[in-house]
Amino acid sequence: MLDPTQLAALAAVHRRGSFDLAARDLHVTPSAISQRIKALEEATGALLIRRGQPCLATATGLRLIRHHDEMALLERTLAQDLPGLAPGPATLRIAVNADSLATWVIPALAATTGFLYDLVIDDQDVSQDWLRRGEVAAAITAHPGPLQGCDTIPLGSLRYRATASPAYVARWFPDGVTPMALSLAPALTFSDKDRLQTDWVAQTLGMQRFAFLTHRIASSQAFVDACLAGLAWGMNPEPLVAPHLASGALVTLGPDAPLDVALHWQFTRLAAPALRPVTDAIRAAARAILVPT
Repeated sequence: MLDPTQLAALAAVHRRGSFDLAARDLHVTPSAISQRIKALEEATGALLIRRGQPCLATATGLRLIRHHDEMALLERTLAQDLPGLAPGPATLRIAVNADSLATWVIPALAATTGFLYDLVIDDQDVSQDWLRRGEVAAAITAHPGPLQGCDTIPLGSLRYRATASPAYVARWFPDGVTPMALSLAPALTFSDKDRLQTDWVAQTLGMQRFAFLTHRIASSQAFVDACLAGLAWGMNPEPLVAPHLASGALVTLGPDAPLDVALHWQFTRLAAPALRPVTDAIRAAARAILVPT
C-alpha cells in the first residue's frame, strides 16, 4: 500500500519544481519532503524525481502522480455518498488553451464547487500531451483522440478572426491582403506552438508556406490590445473582438473568412464520475460561446 503523504510529496515536488516550494505547499519541512520521496523511491525500487532546477518526475514518478490524483478524485466521489467523510476540496489539474480560458472556461469552473483548480496553460494542439503523460486529469484539446483510458466529448469550435486596426490596414494593406504585404506586415504570435496565423493564410490565400514578421506576446487580451493600438494584426477569438468589430475599432483582414478551431473535452475514464459536475459545466459553457461543429 502506497503512503498518501509520500505520493502528495512527489506530486508537489514535480509541480512546484523544488523541495522547498513543495514543503511550503504541504506545510512541512524540506527535510520531511526529502525523507518521503526517499522512502517512496525505496518502496518502489525506482528513481522518481530527477533533482535539478526544476526538479521533475521520471516516467515512473508521473505514473504515481497520476495514481495520486485519481485516488483524490475517487475519494471525492465516495464522499458524495458518505458525507461524513468530508475530505475537503479536491485539486483538479486541467490543461487548457489560453484563448478558451479568456473567453468561456472560467464561468464553467465557477459554476462548480468542491474543487481547487490547477490550470496548465498550453496550446490546444499540444494539451493532449499533458493528459497522455498523466500530468492532468482532463484537457481541452484540438485532438479528438482516441487516447487510451480516456473519453472525449466534442465541444464545438472557437471562431477566430484575422483583425487589425483601420489605420494598420491602411498602412500595410493599401492594395489588399496580398502575399507581399503579408510578408512585410508585422503579425502577432502567442508562442512557437501557435499556428493560427499560418493556418488562416493557408485557408484564405492557399499559401502553405508563409514567412512573416511577428511579435511574440503570450497573452490573449494583449493580442486584442496590440491590434487596437495598431502594433500588428493577429488571430483573435471572436468573443473577445466582437464589440471592437461592431464599433469599427477593429476590422477583419481581406474577405470575411473566419478560422474555426474544433475543441474537445478529454478526461481520464477512471476520474469520469468525480468530473461529472465539471464536465456538465464545461459542456454548458461551450454551448453558449462556441460554434457548433
